[in-house]
Amino acid sequence: MKSKLGLLTADWELTPHNLRSEDQFLCSICLDVFTDPVSTPCGHNFCKTCISQHWDMNVICQCPMCKETFYTRPQLRVNTFISEMVLVDAVENLEGRMCMKHDKLLELFCKTDQTCVCMLCSVLDHKNHEFVPLREEYEGKKAELEKTEAEIQQMIQKRRLKIQEITESVKMSKDAADRQKAEGVQEIEDKQEATEKQAEGLIKDLEQEISELMERSSEVEQLSRSEDHLHLLQSFSSLKAAPPSKDWTEVRVHPPSYERTVGRAVAQLEETVWKLMKKKLLEAAELQRVQQHEVDVTLDPDTAHPKLILSDDGKQTTQRDFLVCYVLGEQSFSSGRFYFEVQVKGKTEWDLGVSTESINRKGRITLSPQDGFWTVVLRNGNKYIACASPSVPLCLHPGPEKVGVFVDYEEGLVSFYDVGAAALIYSFTGCSFTHRLHPYFCPSLNYGGKNSLRVTSDPDHQRQGQ
Repeated sequence: MKSKLGLLTADWELTPHNLRSEDQFLCSICLDVFTDPVSTPCGHNFCKTCISQHWDMNVICQCPMCKETFYTRPQLRVNTFISEMVLVDAVENLEGRMCMKHDKLLELFCKTDQTCVCMLCSVLDHKNHEFVPLREEYEGKKAELEKTEAEIQQMIQKRRLKIQEITESVKMSKDAADRQKAEGVQEIEDKQEATEKQAEGLIKDLEQEISELMERSSEVEQLSRSEDHLHLLQSFSSLKAAPPSKDWTEVRVHPPSYERTVGRAVAQLEETVWKLMKKKLLEAAELQRVQQHEVDVTLDPDTAHPKLILSDDGKQTTQRDFLVCYVLGEQSFSSGRFYFEVQVKGKTEWDLGVSTESINRKGRITLSPQDGFWTVVLRNGNKYIACASPSVPLCLHPGPEKVGVFVDYEEGLVSFYDVGAAALIYSFTGCSFTHRLHPYFCPSLNYGGKNSLRVTSDPDHQRQGQ
């Protein structure tokens, strides 16, 4: 036989007058708790399967209890009263629902002493106390349990966030330590190790608390779903209070002396980032300003070396063979400002800039301001050089796909821009121009046709400058 269970309905409060024996909830055929209880016309109750099998095995349909005989097999009706009974695993037997002192049913809750009592307790041991029915107190305590469960979940979430905060703090600390070590501050390494050990200990404690809270949450959730009034009220006190836990609000992982070091490092990093952002914004704004002076440049065939191939539109030039040759722009300028752009994507070598019209066009040339050239060149696919005196290596990663060249004749300024990145590449300043200036192009060696240069123009830039 199954272990005895407490039986309770959602809408039926047990009282001394309607208390039933456990036997009334047992089938007289299988002697077990009813399964799909049904009633015979004579009013007795059985498991549906039990009575059906009993009649299948006998020729005459007879009630096993009162022996009333039915000449035709009667229609069984579901016993809704017993079907609505809810089995709860609150106590091992009905003795757990009885007052230990008076042997009466526990059906009241003493709010004064916060305990379940019987009728005699209310007039003898708890005289003049405040009482409510078990159901009423059950509903209140159940609501409190739901609130407690929500609070536990919030505590779990806070501890998870604290683990995330500590992990991010350790990462920030390590990054700061790496920067400091790069500058020769080796003692930071010891502090960093201590910080990481501290963080590991804190995270271990937090994970332990999370585990305990999740276990408590499961218990609270299970109890809050219980329909057994007495069991919930008896178990409420032990689960209502949250388990002991540490206040993590002010917990940090940085030793005070290290916090100042990291704080300075972070402040310096923020200042550096801000300066870079400010520089980037200013360069982008400056590029937009100079683009307003864009001019339509075409290549001058009269200045092109015979070994150079010019396109029909005068915008593109390619080396014919392995000679290094150059070509000037057809347009020249002796005042004001002008700007042009050149497509260099995928090229391995090129020379770009401006030159005076009086340059030596025969024999070997030297790219330098003293010889009338203000240029930036690419060599070997990744080596960028500003041809000043002396030359200046440039660090461009990745390299530009389009180069913009701006000249302010009166200011003596020649600037080169990475158009895609909106960044300044290099500027020649303090130049003294005494001759007309031409755009200067050299596609360098052919390399199978890779190194061709094309002058581009954007009508929007020219309209903005008008």
